[in-house]
Amino acid sequence: MQIYEELRARGLIAQVTDEEEIRELVNNGKATFYIGFDPTADSLHVGHFMALCLMKRLQMAGNRPVVLVGGGTGYIGDPSGRTDMRSMMTPETIQHNCDCFKKQMERFIDFGEGKAIMVNNADWLLKLNYIDLLREVGACFSVNNMLRAECYKQRMEKGLSFLEFNYMIMQSYDFYHLFQEYGCNMQFGGDDQWSNMLGGTELIRRKLGKDAYAMTITLLMNSEGKKMGKTASGAVWLDPNKTSPYEFYQYWRNVGDDDVLKCIRMLTFLPLEEIDKMDAWEGAQLNTAKEILAFELTKLVHGEEEAAKAQETARGLFSKGGDTANMPATALAAGDLTDGSIGILELMLKCGLVPSKGEARRLVQQGGVEVAGEKVKEISIAFSAEQLAGEGLVIKKGKKVFHRAYLEG
Repeated sequence: MQIYEELRARGLIAQVTDEEEIRELVNNGKATFYIGFDPTADSLHVGHFMALCLMKRLQMAGNRPVVLVGGGTGYIGDPSGRTDMRSMMTPETIQHNCDCFKKQMERFIDFGEGKAIMVNNADWLLKLNYIDLLREVGACFSVNNMLRAECYKQRMEKGLSFLEFNYMIMQSYDFYHLFQEYGCNMQFGGDDQWSNMLGGTELIRRKLGKDAYAMTITLLMNSEGKKMGKTASGAVWLDPNKTSPYEFYQYWRNVGDDDVLKCIRMLTFLPLEEIDKMDAWEGAQLNTAKEILAFELTKLVHGEEEAAKAQETARGLFSKGGDTANMPATALAAGDLTDGSIGILELMLKCGLVPSKGEARRLVQQGGVEVAGEKVKEISIAFSAEQLAGEGLVIKKGKKVFHRAYLEG
C-alpha cells in the first residue's frame, strides 16, 4: 500500500482539491508540503499529534515537510471560533517558543539540508506594505466568496472584526510565499481551515497561472485533535516538565472505548493489518487496546524507556500495588506544614490536583478522594510530617488520577 492510500485507510484525509495530482506527488515523494503551528506556548500539546504524525509518515515516504510557525498571523485573531484577541508576543518569546517546538518535533521529523525546514511567517508578513498588499493580493479575493466561507459565517452573528477578516488573506499569502520561495506545492490543515486553504490555492493560480501546482488536503480529525489537547485540568503537553510521561501515558490510557481504535489507526505507526484485527475487540480487550495506544504514543514522544516506566507504574497502581517512583509527585517543604501537619484541602491544592480549596472540598464531600487507599470522609482531616516522610502518601482523585506527596529532607 502506498502512502496516499495508507492515509486514506487510516482515516486521515477528509477533502482534497485534486486527488489524482495529490496522489501522484505524495506517492512518488515529490510533495513539498507545509503545516502551520501557532507559537503561543513553549510546548506542543496532544492536539498537535495529528499534524506531527502526518509529517512523519509523509517524510518517511520521501516527501519534504515545511513547518510554518505563525509568528506573524499569531498577532491577530483566528476566525475559526476564538472571540478574544491574541496577545502580542515579543520576537524573543516567539523565537524561544519556535526553538522549543523544533526540539520536540525532532522526535517526529528530520530537519537538515534537503530535509525538513522550519520557517516563521513573521519574516515576510511583517515586511508587507499595506498598499502593495491591497493591490497585489486583495484584488484576488471576492468579499462575497469570503463571507460565504464557513469560518466567517459562524462569526457573523457575534460580530467579525476587520482584523480577523484579514486572516484568510494572510494565510493565503503564506502559501503563495512558500510556493515561490521553497517550491511548496501542497498544504495540509484541519477541516476547520478548509476555506482559508482554498484561498491560498486560488491566490497561486490567480497570480501564477493554472499550471502552478498548488494542492490542498484537510485532515479528517484535526479539529477534534485540537480538543484532544485540553482536559479538565488544562493542556496535555509534550514537554515532560509540563506533563510527565506517566500523566501523558494516563491521558491516552483513559480515552473512550469508541475512540481508542480510531486513535490507534490515526496516530500510531503500527501496521494496518495488525490494527484491523483489533476491530473485533470488545470488553476487556479494549483496555488492552488502550494500553497499546498509550504505550506507543508515549514511546513516540518520550522514548521507550519512559513509556515502559509509565506502563509499569499504571499497572501497579490499578492492581493495588507496584512501584510509585514514576508517579507524578509533589515535594513539600517543612514550611508547607502548620504545627507539623497539612490539611487535605491544602494538600490537594499544593499538589495541583484542584484549582481551589472549594473544588477540593466538593470532591471530598462527594467521596471522590482517597489517601493511602482510604477514602477521605472529612474535610478537616490532616496528615502529619511522619506520614509524609519517606515515600509519602498516594492521593487518588476520582477513579484514575494518582499523585504522590512527600516531605523533603
